Amino acid sequence: MDSGTRSRRAIGRVPPSPILPLVPQFLYRLHPMRLAMLSEGPTVRESAVLADHLAYLTRLAEEGTLLMAGRTLTRDERTFGIAVLVAPSETHARAVMENDPAVIHGVMRAELFPYRIALWSRSGPAQEGGP
Repeated sequence: MDSGTRSRRAIGRVPPSPILPLVPQFLYRLHPMRLAMLSEGPTVRESAVLADHLAYLTRLAEEGTLLMAGRTLTRDERTFGIAVLVAPSETHARAVMENDPAVIHGVMRAELFPYRIALWSRSGPAQEGGP
């Protein structure tokens, strides 16, 4: 047996996380509306909205709706953030996205995509009770 076969068999024995295949997943991509927010810093209003945005995502994570969120570390037109979530339907996922304070207050624009996590590493960042 070659090492590739051995590796595939070993990987095949790792059971998938029980949360991932049960509920449809979605990803929403966020782009800042004002790029200068990244290079010059946020305005007082943007700072308040971003704090609300983080609190919203934290609440979604605590509820089990949000699987992960993050952003690129670029500070130009390529910058974006993502939120990967589980939801019973696209309508529900869209409501989650549209209720994000950063979207409501026009600090970021967002686009929703049906999504599926294909692989979740056991050595990746883990949170208590998470996948």
